[in-house]
Amino acid sequence: MERALDLLTLAAYLTLLAGTAAAHHAVAAIGLGAVYVVGATAGFAWVRRRDRRGLSIGFVAAQLVLGYATFVASGAMVGAILLLLVLVSQSVLLLPPAGALTVAGLVPFVHTGMEWRAGLREGLGMLAAAAFAAVLTHLIVREQRARRELAAAHDRLRAYALQAERLAAVQERNRVARDIHDGLGHSLTVVQMQVKAARAVLATDPAKADAVLAKAQHQAEEALAEVRRSVGAMREPRPSVPLPEALRVLVEETSAAGVPTSLDVSGQARPLVADAEESLYRAAQEGLTNVRKHARATRAALVLDYTGPAAVRLEVRDDGTGLSGGPDPAGFGLVGVRERAAHAGGRMSIESVPGSGATLSVEVPG
Repeated sequence: MERALDLLTLAAYLTLLAGTAAAHHAVAAIGLGAVYVVGATAGFAWVRRRDRRGLSIGFVAAQLVLGYATFVASGAMVGAILLLLVLVSQSVLLLPPAGALTVAGLVPFVHTGMEWRAGLREGLGMLAAAAFAAVLTHLIVREQRARRELAAAHDRLRAYALQAERLAAVQERNRVARDIHDGLGHSLTVVQMQVKAARAVLATDPAKADAVLAKAQHQAEEALAEVRRSVGAMREPRPSVPLPEALRVLVEETSAAGVPTSLDVSGQARPLVADAEESLYRAAQEGLTNVRKHARATRAALVLDYTGPAAVRLEVRDDGTGLSGGPDPAGFGLVGVRERAAHAGGRMSIESVPGSGATLSVEVPG
């Protein structure tokens, strides 16, 4: 905008030079015009950088007086009128709207000394030109401001997009980590218990040891498939079987690993959304894994309760040592259970009595 005004100022001064060549006060008009041009270019840029209200008002007032003098000395030449219109545009950039309108209203008074009909005609024409210059400058300034705001908004949007991308990556890493812990951790715990059981009877009952090792091999193969799925960061849904049947498989695995476990299903089973069903299944898997690894329990129980009208509840109970002899409640496995439950719109809780076991509860909508 400043460069355009500088070019307009120079063009107006050249017009002034051409129009005042034969004027009676040509030298004065040219000299005053030159001073005006210096103020309208270098002076304007300096004042705008300072951005001080008093300095801006003083600059506009001085240029207005200088423009009047140039106009009179030139004999009302077009070049002098153009210089005053430049001042109107500059006042829009320097002053509040009321100040710019005042300048636009004062500019036509340069015709005051003329015969009243001619002065009125010329004054109204100049007022229209000044109003046009003020409105046009205001629109240009507003458009430039809008473009800057739009560019800033685009920059913020790009920053938000990058932030969302990083957050999605973190969430995906957390999901993969939970899957590795819940799936692979569970499978390796079962394999460990089965290998221990096989070694315990290897000398006295090789046939039973072989059967237990076969189960361990099958479990290890499932663990390998789980690793491949997690490393590929692709969620392969569990086999589409009813939740009670999937839990019954976990109960059988835990019982085979040495901790007799029961399953009690209350109410009429009903389908759940995928996130809710996955949350309950993973909670049972993590709870039974902790029972085998930490609880020193002699028995465990899974309770799946469908009797709630708008929620399904899963409990993992054991008669072990409680959390005082078990995992940290803030451990990664239980954190994953809590995150899954929250993601499904549910909640997780733990009740524990030292020496009397613990109960892990997860409730999800359904």
